[in-house]
Amino acid sequence: MAKVRDLYNRPVKDLRISVTDRCNFRCTYCMPLDEYVWIDKKEILTFEEITRLANLFIQLGVDKIRLTGGEPLVRRDLEKLICQLSSLNGLNDLSLTTNGSVLAEKAPALKSAGLKRINVSIDTLDPEKFKRITKRGDLARVLEGLFTAQRCGLNPIKINAVIERGVNDDEIIDLVDFSRKNGFAIRFIEYMDVGNSNNWTSEKMVSKKEIIERIKTRFPLREMGRNRGSAPSVDYQFMDGSGDIGVIASVTEPFCSSCTRVRLTADGKFVTCLFSQQGIDLKTPMRNGATDETLAEVIAATWRQRRDRYSDERLEALLSPTGYDPKRRQKIEMITLGG
Repeated sequence: MAKVRDLYNRPVKDLRISVTDRCNFRCTYCMPLDEYVWIDKKEILTFEEITRLANLFIQLGVDKIRLTGGEPLVRRDLEKLICQLSSLNGLNDLSLTTNGSVLAEKAPALKSAGLKRINVSIDTLDPEKFKRITKRGDLARVLEGLFTAQRCGLNPIKINAVIERGVNDDEIIDLVDFSRKNGFAIRFIEYMDVGNSNNWTSEKMVSKKEIIERIKTRFPLREMGRNRGSAPSVDYQFMDGSGDIGVIASVTEPFCSSCTRVRLTADGKFVTCLFSQQGIDLKTPMRNGATDETLAEVIAATWRQRRDRYSDERLEALLSPTGYDPKRRQKIEMITLGG
């Protein structure tokens, strides 16, 4: 099957699969909604359906898959899906992003099933602040899961931290220090206007430039660039050789021109951008008997017409005299779409 490229000549390389919209946290930047209509369980893709679609994406060019949610580890028997995906020909990397809340119990089975690496979301090392941000999380349980995964041999383990001014920007150095001392990589993420309900303003956003400048006051860095030229984070090495960090700067340094990521929602919608307004339904034709060739052509035709460059457009608006209003465009909520 021929590899595909979009209207800006971007290939499809990285597939993010949301396995559930359920989550046991309520992080303010991801799911600030008091009311949310959960996807009916019968509408959620089965493991076999996910694997079938993943295989089609691989044939079109995907070689990396990341499992997301919601919180993917609340999906029962997830290790069975990992086992199925890890056996697909052409897949070079299988990873998972988790809040870490049940990682201590799940890590051994995930590793045995074929998972290679994980990202764990930790925005603060202050237990009380952690509870405020997540609304129900227990930092001690997350840290237990982090170290259990390390002992199980999952590698590399990366910590994801969304930095929000006035919330946790005073902990940047503490998070770096923790990561260095314990052998974890860390990825800082600029606070973004994902979804429609997190009340994003540019005043809450701490830029990549500011994050790096703060770190350099304590730890000298050397810029390494983007992995494979298309990774979302710009990576840096510590000059003393003790690990690395990265910053995902979707707001201030957009990387739309090199974006190779595609997303599959838990209910089978194919989404071409994190900030998309809607997705293409693959589940309905699949359940109605569509062949692999038909489904692959839907995916390929959609990708060939892809022209997404939302982060570029947002920066242009932010720098314009009229400014940027995130409410102008309705977007799929993060809890539905996955990271």
